[in-house]
Amino acid sequence: MGLLIDGVWSDRWYDTKKTDGKFVRQESKFRNWITADGSSGFNAESGRYHLYVSYACPWAHRTLIFRAIKGLEEMISVSVVHWFMGKYGWTFAEGEGVIPDTVNQVQFLHEVYTKVKPSFTGRVTVPILWDKETNTIVNNESSEIIRIFNSAFDHIGAIAGDYYPEVLRDEIDRLNERIYHTVNNGVYKSGFATTQQAYEEAVHPLFETLDYLEELLSTRRYLTGDRVTEADWRLFTTLVRFDPVYVGHFKCSKKRIVDYPNLWAYTRELYQMPKIAATVNFNHIKRHYYQSHESVNPTGIVPVGPELNFDAPHHRGNRN
Repeated sequence: MGLLIDGVWSDRWYDTKKTDGKFVRQESKFRNWITADGSSGFNAESGRYHLYVSYACPWAHRTLIFRAIKGLEEMISVSVVHWFMGKYGWTFAEGEGVIPDTVNQVQFLHEVYTKVKPSFTGRVTVPILWDKETNTIVNNESSEIIRIFNSAFDHIGAIAGDYYPEVLRDEIDRLNERIYHTVNNGVYKSGFATTQQAYEEAVHPLFETLDYLEELLSTRRYLTGDRVTEADWRLFTTLVRFDPVYVGHFKCSKKRIVDYPNLWAYTRELYQMPKIAATVNFNHIKRHYYQSHESVNPTGIVPVGPELNFDAPHHRGNRN
C-alpha cells in the first residue's frame, strides 16, 4: 500500500509510529457530485461516467452494490483491479475477474490520479468515479458515490428505490456514524494496530457494536425497520468479509458472525437479494488481504476456510 508524493509513486506503508500504533485512514480528496440538473458541473448522463473498483475492497464494494441495485450497469462502465496490492499499489495485471481500464488505458491505478493532478500527494484508493467528458475524477469517497447513485440517475432510467429516504435520515446517519467508526473502520484499526493498546482500543468497541446490532436485529428485519437502506449495505460489505478474513487476518476473533444468529441470518438475506452475490468475489477478497499485507501475514499463505453457506435459508421474513 504505497502513496503518491508530488506525483511520484512511493512504496510506503502506513506510519503508525506517529499515532501511538493506531491506524488512521486518509480523508478522500475528490468530493464533487453528479446531479440531475448538472448544477454541480457534472450532469447525470448515461455513458459519461466510469467506476474504478476492487472486488476486495469493502468501500468499493458499496458502490458496486448501488450500481447494481439501481440498474446503472449500462449507464456507468467499470474497471476492476487485480486483487494483489504490492509495491506498485493497485494494478490491472491479468487475473481472474480483472476488468482492464478501457478509459485511460493505465496499468497502475496511481496513473489515474496523476492524470488529473500530476503533483498529487496522497494514498491511491478505490473507488474512483471518473468523468469521461472532462477527463477528471468526480469523487473518490464511497459514502458520497453511493448517494450519487441512489438518486442522480433516477430521471434517466435508474431502477426506482430510495435507500436514503428523508424520513429515516436521522436514524441512518446515527447508525452509519457508529458502524463506520467501530465496525467498517474498526476491523482495520484492529488489524493494522501496531501496539497492544491500540489494538484493544479498537477491537472492544467493534464487538460492543456487533452485540448491539445482534440485539437490534432480533426485533427488526433491517437496521431501520422493514426496509433496506444504505445503512444495511454499508454494514453488509464488512459482515460478508468478517469470517473469511477479519477473524483471522485482523485478529477480530472474539466471535465470528456465524456465532451471532441474527447478524448471520441478516447477512445471508442481503447476500441473497437480486444482483448482490455477483458483486461478491471471495477469491479476490481472501487473496487480497492475505497476500498483500506483508506486515500482517508475511508468508502470504491464504487459508482454505472457512466453509460458509451464504445461500442457506435465512428465515428473516417474520420480523418487522
